[in-house]
Amino acid sequence: MSTETAHRNGVDTPTLFATLDAVRETPAAAHFQFRAHNEWIDGTHSLSRIHDFFGVGEERTHERVFTFDADHPAVLVGRDRGPTPVELLLHAIAACITAGIANIASARKVTLTEVRSTVRGDIDLNGILGLQDVRNGFQHVTVTFQVKGDAPEAVLREIVEQSRQRSAVYDVMANGVPVDLRVEVG
Repeated sequence: MSTETAHRNGVDTPTLFATLDAVRETPAAAHFQFRAHNEWIDGTHSLSRIHDFFGVGEERTHERVFTFDADHPAVLVGRDRGPTPVELLLHAIAACITAGIANIASARKVTLTEVRSTVRGDIDLNGILGLQDVRNGFQHVTVTFQVKGDAPEAVLREIVEQSRQRSAVYDVMANGVPVDLRVEVG
């Protein structure tokens, strides 16, 4: 198998298909737990570290520790040392669907030449500020993709739709998920 066939859109397609086969044979291998460890710095600034996770039946680590600052802009009493947490959520949905597009296109033998997106989230701060009884989170999110590749428009649209259907972040944002909040004091 040539490198061109094995790697399409930067995706190692033999490994992709081997992973699918392995999970079909051992469904428990699909159970993962991802983690983020966050620490308050000061004001509205905090730092998250992502390194350890559970997957394929055992504890694992990424090859390196990833760090993400989060803050608020000055207009929201922050010092703008990172994107707001809700902006990180917008990044997450774009990145998740984009990764799916690359994988699905590769599996379908479609070569992509461009994938770009813009994500907009509308929020009313009156809820967060406790001034009105409105939703605290996004009231509406719009994700717009521009996709180019060596397939007809209908196929490219199908690839994006399949990625949307399989996106973990889209699912969480569109359908919600139970969240347990626990506090340890001391």
